[in-house]
Amino acid sequence: MLTKATRRWLAGFGVAGALVAASATPAAAEESAVQLGLYMNDTTVAVGTDGKVESPTLYASEPVIVHDLTVRYDYTDLAGKVKLTPEIDGECTTPEQNVLVCQDPFEIGLEEWGYGGLFNVAIAPTDSAKDGDSGSLKVTVSADGFEPASHTATVKIGEGVDLAGGPEVDRSAAPGGEFTAPLVLSNVGEGTSAKGAVVIFDHDYAIRPGKHYSNCTYAGDQLRTCRFTDTVAPGETFSATVPYVLGKDTYAPGNAWGSHMWLTPDEFDDFTAYLKSRGISVGEPGTDEALVLTKQPTMTAQSFQADVNPENNWSGLQVKVTGNNGVDLAAIGDSVDGKAGDVVTATVGVRNNGPAVLDLGRVGSPVTKIDVTVPTGTTAVNVPDNCFPMKGDDVDWEPGKPGAKAYRCYPEIFIAVGEEQTVDLGLRIDKVVPNATGTVTINAKCECEGFQDDTNPANDTAKLVVNAAPGTGGNGDGGNGGGAGGGGTLPITGSATGLIAGVGVLLLTAGVGGYVVARRRRTRFVA
Repeated sequence: MLTKATRRWLAGFGVAGALVAASATPAAAEESAVQLGLYMNDTTVAVGTDGKVESPTLYASEPVIVHDLTVRYDYTDLAGKVKLTPEIDGECTTPEQNVLVCQDPFEIGLEEWGYGGLFNVAIAPTDSAKDGDSGSLKVTVSADGFEPASHTATVKIGEGVDLAGGPEVDRSAAPGGEFTAPLVLSNVGEGTSAKGAVVIFDHDYAIRPGKHYSNCTYAGDQLRTCRFTDTVAPGETFSATVPYVLGKDTYAPGNAWGSHMWLTPDEFDDFTAYLKSRGISVGEPGTDEALVLTKQPTMTAQSFQADVNPENNWSGLQVKVTGNNGVDLAAIGDSVDGKAGDVVTATVGVRNNGPAVLDLGRVGSPVTKIDVTVPTGTTAVNVPDNCFPMKGDDVDWEPGKPGAKAYRCYPEIFIAVGEEQTVDLGLRIDKVVPNATGTVTINAKCECEGFQDDTNPANDTAKLVVNAAPGTGGNGDGGNGGGAGGGGTLPITGSATGLIAGVGVLLLTAGVGGYVVARRRRTRFVA
């Protein structure tokens, strides 16, 4: 099964917040124990602007289909300070002053990892709003047959500033090589100085920090954020040079991408409140000296501040990866035994023999396809949701459907060197057939996105054997699968799957910057 971090990643880089509805089950009276939940972002908006568009993230304690989903926004505490209006006309009504009620008459699938993008509302300051105003926004979700759930967010009104990033940067390095990139912060607004700023990084796993600065945070060996207290007047630009290292396990030749986004400190506080609600940390401070921004000579506090134009807060980084550093993916087979009527568990999958990590995060594609044929005399009765029945080359997109003769299973979008990703298939032995043999095949050729440049195709197939005859050696490779010989599996070097979700997608999920999707889509098809 995909990890929660990867599922969050996949959710962010498909349609924001969309769910795989096939995994949900219809709501019924006996499912009243399922609990609804939601989170609404704390939001800082700038006086004299159109505000920001936000929507709640909606949850259920287990997968469920709901009917007549309703969200109620009560901003009575903000009367005279902000006005809420629906982004789409006709979705919402105003039953009373300072209350907005929105409803969707269609079936909606909810589950524990959240659904965003429904009932978008513009939160805009009124003409009488002033810097330092704040208040509560109570949001309630309900649906037929379910108890309502509520969350209260804080809305702040502040000064408008316009932070901007620098130009995009191109670099070149071999795996293990060092390079630097500029970090540029400009205030392109008029009349208001920016009182500090926070930058959030969204780097591919291959891009590692060259130093761990004390005013920056890190998740493992991934740079996440840096905070600065500099006051940047309108027209001023500050910059720093940041050292990086391309990981020795980076795939080559190829490309690695990164980007960063500037937020005001108040907007960053809004974002970290969301992270805290999900039990997510932006990382730990570094132990080196602080990263210092230096004022560039060529360019000629109130309570809160908000950026009036987040579109220009970004800067990108593309690293051309030189050299040759490939990936050997190996199929993992299995050998199981049992008597007629038993249900035995076969564990099959893929292993990365290295020397490079395989990271398909920018594409959003699984690292390979794991095709399994079921041995004669057995029936697949327990099938995980990331496996789908196959007939010839055609896939039946019904997850976890039992009884098929063959399956295509999908691992994750990232696999570290030495890492194994497996699925468990429950096989019922209908008839004992000595040495009944199926196959496990990876890297199947197809007209689809994905990795197809394996350095050692010879180990792309392994055996799945039920009741191996004595002396046959089971799956034919000493029980290791994939033709790896008797040397056993490689040591796990520390799977980074939980790190590749990145802060960029968390920004997207939190609604802080829908621009994440646009930028990732723009870079993902670069040759």
